[in-house]
Parts: sequence; C-alpha cells; structure tokens
Amino acid sequence: MNEALQGLKLIDLTRVRSGPSAVRQFADWGADVIKIETPDSIDGSEDLGGRRDSSDFQNLHRNKRSITINLKSKDGLIIFKKLIENADVLVENFRPKVKKKLCIDYKILNKINPRLIYASISGFGQSGPYSDLPGFDQVAQGMGGLMSVTGYQGKGPLRVGIPVADLSAGLHCALGILTALYEREKSGYGQCVSASLLESQIAMLDFQASRFLVSKELAGQTGNDHPTMTPMGTYETSNGYINIASTGEAMWRRLCNTLDIKHILDDNDFEDDNARTKNRIKLTGVLTKALSKHTKETWIKKLNKASIPCGPINNIKEVFDDPQVIYSKIAESVDHPKLGKIKLVGQAMKLSRTPSKLKKAAPDKGEHTNEVLIDLGYSKSEIKKFKMENTI
Repeated sequence: MNEALQGLKLIDLTRVRSGPSAVRQFADWGADVIKIETPDSIDGSEDLGGRRDSSDFQNLHRNKRSITINLKSKDGLIIFKKLIENADVLVENFRPKVKKKLCIDYKILNKINPRLIYASISGFGQSGPYSDLPGFDQVAQGMGGLMSVTGYQGKGPLRVGIPVADLSAGLHCALGILTALYEREKSGYGQCVSASLLESQIAMLDFQASRFLVSKELAGQTGNDHPTMTPMGTYETSNGYINIASTGEAMWRRLCNTLDIKHILDDNDFEDDNARTKNRIKLTGVLTKALSKHTKETWIKKLNKASIPCGPINNIKEVFDDPQVIYSKIAESVDHPKLGKIKLVGQAMKLSRTPSKLKKAAPDKGEHTNEVLIDLGYSKSEIKKFKMENTI
C-alpha cells in the first residue's frame, strides 16, 4: 500500500512542541522526515523536548530518521545544504536572528532549491516588535486572550490544561505547508510558510474574537457554562457531574420532558435562550435538583435516548477505556528497542485508502547519520573524518 506522502522529503530543525507537532503530520503519512540534531561532542545535554525515552518525546518524534550535524562548522553547513538540494520541505522554529546567523534562512536556501517550502514557527511572527522574543505556550495563552475567557469569574486567569497554542500553531503550520505544496504543483516554486503561537491562539478564539471584532462585545469567564447558550454546561447528578448541551427550543422542550420538569416551560424566566442565559443561576438550581434523583449513568442513557447531547467527565484513563475510543484505534502501538511495545496517540483524522501509520519509535540521536550521508554520496572514510572533526 502506498502511503499518502511517500516520496516527500522533509528536513526537521524543530524542537520542543509546536514544530514537532507540525512535522508529525507528515511523518505519520509516510514522508521521509530527517531530524537534524547537534552532535553530543558539541552539546550532550538533553534537548528541550525532554528525555528520548520519555512518553512525550516518543509521541512527538515517531516515524523519523535522526542525523547529527554541527551547523556551525564549515563542513556541517555543506552537508546541510546538500540535504536541501532535493528536499521538499524544511521546518524550523529558530528565532529570526539565529537562522540568519547560521546562514540557513530562506533567501540563502531558496537559491539552492527554488522548489523548497520553508516553514517557520515562532512565538510572535517573523517580523514586528516581538519577533525576536522567545515564545512559550502559556505566554501565548495569556497574550492571545484565552486565559481571560477560561475559568470562573472573579477567580483570576486560568491556563488551559493542554498546550493549545503550541498544538494549534503546529497544525496551522502543517496546513500552510500542504497548501504551499499544492500551489507548487502549478507554479513549480516553493515559498515561505510562517505560523506563530500568538496568531494561532487568536485564531482559536474563534467566535469569542468575532464577538469583539463585530459587535465590540468583550467576553469574560463563565466557568463550565457556554458563554452564549443555556443550558449548556456541567451539571451535578446524584453521583457526579455530566455535560449537557441543549440548544434551541425543540431540544429545550425535550430536556424538560426528560428531566420531568415540564412545569418550567411556562416560566417567563426561561421563555427563550436569552432569558435562560440571563437567569442561568436560577435555571442551574432547577436542573441540579432534577438531576439529583438519578446517577450520571442513568441520565446519560435517558438524555441520549431523547437525542440531547450529553456525556461523562472522563479522566484520561476513562478516555482510553471508552468503547468508542477503543473502536477508533487512536491509541496505536509501536515497538521501541529499549521500552518494548508502547502505545502512542495516533492521528485524529482518517483517510480511507492511505491511512496514517506508526511504523517506528522515535530514533536515537544520530541513529541514521551514516545511512543518510551515504545516500548523499559520502564515502565511509569521509564520514569517519567528519566524526573525528566533530562535524557530525
């Protein structure tokens, strides 16, 4: 079976999370991803991505080949540029000044390979007043407005429990690369693709951002309640919490019938969505009293039968024990030479003919250096010399 991106060659200069998240999209669909790392003789410390045998590193860097190159050496730069000659994509997350200092910026590499897609991920963009500042997920969550709409009113700002700015920047970068690759089929030329944590976080604000841009409505914190629709939130049953999402009048009536609170259908405080949102605290009390009569398991069955969106509040173990999650096969196994068979998080999208696949665990540092250099035409004696000179 041919893989969707088989034949695509991608050079990976990324670290930490946002960059590897972008590159992972290509590695899982069969692209030849070559991860470039600094030789231990130059820097033997752990990468910012953590220990190589950690769950996080394995999840981010599976399906890649790893080589070591000292990009600050003359021969190292020559090897790197030789790799670029027939590469399709390069992904990096250096700050702008760093890549110019290393002589690996787009203007230089474009002359070597005009078809190269040069993708950059940064904290705040490739130009502008913040372009040379370091960017991290929580900083972007704060600057991008997410923490101002997360949490409970009056309790202070709250970060989201996942690195949403990093992950969304990686996905936006991957989407940009795919768009540029498609355009290259028509023009024959590569181009720059850039994504930043800040811009990606702002894009993820979605309707909250448009509420302000269109009507100057400044959103605030509403805890587990949806900011504009009610009832839509987390509600307590006799043995724990569930999520209920009831929108529109027809569903509202079905909810009241299912909870056996038909009498409130005539209450003016709940006559439409605006009224229910205005009187949310009162309505929550009514719903909680009704829900307290049965367990969360019972209510989920009843509400699902009435076609009212609802669900449990799972911890992560419960997520992977869920029958729908098991059926989806999103937890995939891969063999690691030291850790044995491990499970990692697979892709969230499915392709019918050319699915993604976890073929191999994250590589050891420099595991494929000899292999890649031989493919580039270097002899064993040249490779030995490079190692002695700390070039690789």
